[in-house]
Formats: sequence, C-alpha cells, structure tokens
Amino acid sequence: MSGGDGESSYAANSRLQEKAILKSRPQLHDAVEAAHALLLPSGSGKGTTMVVADLGCSSGPNTLLVVSEVLGAFASRCEKKPVHVQFFLNDLPSNDFNLVFRSLELFTKGKGATWPPYYIAGLPGSFYARLFPDRSVHLFYSYCLMIRSKVPADLVSGAILNQGNIYIWETTPPSVVKLYQEQFLEDMSLFLKLRHTELVASGQMVLTFLGRKNSDVLRGEMSYIWGLFSQALQSLVQQGRVEKEKMDSFNLPLYAPSIDEVGAVIEQSGLFDVNHIQLFEPNWDPQDDSDGDVVLDSAESGVNVARTARAIIGPMLVRHFGEHVMDGLFEMYARNVANHLEKVKTKYAVILLSLKARDAEN
Repeated sequence: MSGGDGESSYAANSRLQEKAILKSRPQLHDAVEAAHALLLPSGSGKGTTMVVADLGCSSGPNTLLVVSEVLGAFASRCEKKPVHVQFFLNDLPSNDFNLVFRSLELFTKGKGATWPPYYIAGLPGSFYARLFPDRSVHLFYSYCLMIRSKVPADLVSGAILNQGNIYIWETTPPSVVKLYQEQFLEDMSLFLKLRHTELVASGQMVLTFLGRKNSDVLRGEMSYIWGLFSQALQSLVQQGRVEKEKMDSFNLPLYAPSIDEVGAVIEQSGLFDVNHIQLFEPNWDPQDDSDGDVVLDSAESGVNVARTARAIIGPMLVRHFGEHVMDGLFEMYARNVANHLEKVKTKYAVILLSLKARDAEN
C-alpha cells in the first residue's frame, strides 16, 4: 500500500474498506460478544484479557475504526464481566506503522467513556505465516484475503504467460486461471489452519474481502476493474512508453473467489463452523453512496476509482515499471473507467464471513 497521508496514499483512499468494516458491524459485535463469553471469571476482581488481532491492518483511519468498533461492542454488550483488551495490528513490515502510531494519541483522546482498558501493539509479518502462540487469540478481523501470498510461480518464471493482462480477464488462458485458483486454495487453506491453531477453542473470525458474484471466473467483478487497467497499460505499450515484455511479466497477487469456492475450502478444512456468510455490492466509486443505476459524474468517478487503485498497487507498479509512467498510466486508467461507467454502473462483490473455530479434538 502507498504510505503516508498524501493525496495518493492508502490512508486518504480507503473508503471502500471503511464501507466493508461498517457493513460487518453486526457480525463483528456478535463475534465480540461470543469471544467475550469464552473468558473465565476472574477471582481477583481485576478481570481477564481478551486478545484481538486485525490482520492486514494497513494504515489510516480504518485501522483504528476496527479497534473502536470492538471497544464499542464491549461497551454495549459486555458490561457485566470486567475485561482488558489487547489489540495487535498486523501487516507486512513495509506497512506505514509510523502513521498508525502517530494516530494513537488522537484516538486515545477521543475514547469512549464506557470502553474497557485496552492496549495496542503493532505486529509486522505475513498472515500466511504463524503470528501468535497456540490458543492465544480470541478474535481475528481481516479485510485482505483477496490478496495472495505470492504471484503463482509459473507466472513469475514466464513458464506460462498471461499476455496483455495483469489479472484474469477474457483473454486469459485456462492454464493461468488454474494457477490463480490453485494459489487461492493453497493460501486460504493455510490461513485457516494457522488461525485455527492460534485461536482459543470456539474463537471467532470476521473476514471481509473482495470476491466474485459472477460464476464466470473470466468475467468477475474484479476482472473488469483490472481489465480496464490492462487496457491502459496496453496503450502505453503501443506508444512505446512501456516495454511489452515488462507488461507480460507483471501479474497481480490477487484472486477474487466466489462464495461457493470459499465455502468449499472451509468445509474441506473441517476447522470452522460458518456463523454467517453473505455478499454485498458497494459501488466502484467509493465516494458514490447512491443506490441507483446511473453514475452522475463518470469522469469524477473514474478519478476516484483510479486513486483507490493507485493507493493499493502503486508501490508494486513503481518497482516494476518505474515512477515515470505512473501519472500517465493512471490518467489513462481513469478515462477507461469513466467510459465504462457511462455505459453501465458497476459494483464490487464483497464477501462477508463470520466463523467459529471448532475445538481441536473435533
């Protein structure tokens, strides 16, 4: 993600993620209550400690929005049993943790009067690896599971090519689709196994991530987003501003699964019971809160979508293509999105999932 708090930063362009957090509020509050019930009464009267982790917390206002939602759930639902809450904010070491920590002072000043005592720590590391001791966490939250642990190895090596695309789109070969699907299965299975080991018995997880409503993997909602981006890159290739080989060797470490694919992985793992699963559809433009089928200002919406994309994948693009192409690339992408939205108002598909860990002996 793009660090800092400038115009192109993730912190300034993460309203889509905010909408997902607010949409998951009922499930998150239920999970807090269920996890709180697992705590043993304290004979000393000093209460017990509940451990909560936000995986892929990034930086900006949404990071502490999750914290405030959890604490608010305690204030409204968990008043009878005294508790201390230990938060761990997890992301890759490259995350802008300094921005998160600078925000804590203001957050603390605005804390709710009925919030329980709480403590916040940063935890750098990949959530596709172990992060916590066995049976130590009561609740996990995440909005990141569309991100893969890596680009499939055969795409990186060039053994299989996805020419003209940076993700799955209409011209993507079946062999590339299979690689992405296998990477999703591997990553999701590992994630569930790791988190089950770290959760206490009957511990809770609330997960939101970009998915796919369309059963056709070649024309999923996220495929349209990145298909338009691929077209912008192709234009730069035709203009001689980007080498064709550079484009053909760039692939995003993403995969947007369907609800059926997610359910199948969970069932195969045998580690969790599903409390709740649904799909909701926010607009592409994170600033557009309307429910209608018309985009009022397609040019402005195109710019908003492009800014969000730049905040998410900008650093990856700079490393691969160089800073010099960025402004022109995203200006072209914004125009492509605007042209698309003039024809049809398009939405994301976001999966909301609440899980309860099965006891280890089961």
